[in-house]
Amino acid sequence: MSEDLIIPSISSSVNKITISDTSKTGFGYNPAVGPSSNEITEDTSSILINKRTISLTPHSSNSILDRNLNKKVNEISLSSLSFLFCEIVNWCHKNSKGIQDLENRLNGLGYQIGQKFLELVKIREGVKYSKRETKIVEILQFIHSSMWKSMFGKIANELEKSQDLNNEYMIIDNLPIVSKFINVPKEYGNLNCSAFIAGIIEGALDSAGFFANVSAHSIPKDDNPLRTVFLIKFDESVILKEELRYT
Repeated sequence: MSEDLIIPSISSSVNKITISDTSKTGFGYNPAVGPSSNEITEDTSSILINKRTISLTPHSSNSILDRNLNKKVNEISLSSLSFLFCEIVNWCHKNSKGIQDLENRLNGLGYQIGQKFLELVKIREGVKYSKRETKIVEILQFIHSSMWKSMFGKIANELEKSQDLNNEYMIIDNLPIVSKFINVPKEYGNLNCSAFIAGIIEGALDSAGFFANVSAHSIPKDDNPLRTVFLIKFDESVILKEELRYT
């Protein structure tokens, strides 16, 4: 039996055959763009048969990896966000054992975003204007203003310190954007889906070295029925470090 490889001839009938795992500008699966299609040619046939190395570097101008991180224009569609977040809550609900478990799942998803988003906001601020916050009040003011505005298009309504406990602070939002799209059933009356935002705050604080636990609490008012208080409880090591700074 002959071991010679046979290259298929490229006739008019074969030219219409396509390969579903190639990019429009190269050959092979592009992880940034996903599967696309190209016609089989002599070059592509040679690649398949000889198993040559294929570059998977994305070339598409639409790739998210090619976008400028410093672009500050809000690109998020509110309707898309509402649909996505409702699906997130629905998924967490199906896999949870109760209200607390559901809020913990939302908090965990938000935590991963907060870790990365802090770095993104700092990059967008640029070296000239960005600085590393070393005090509790500084990092909270940053989250309350710059980071909040970058996420939700506005700053949070209030930033307060507890009068009773030295390690507790509060960020208050009269209308959390994620709460606008959720209709909480009666049996889940205590559920606050802003636990997702609480997770974002906690992730950002931990990434900055200010370890804390953050929880969301509904404190409605007549003119603000969705008003939410994000209670931030800093670890004792953070408070001790702050106190040593002033001694």
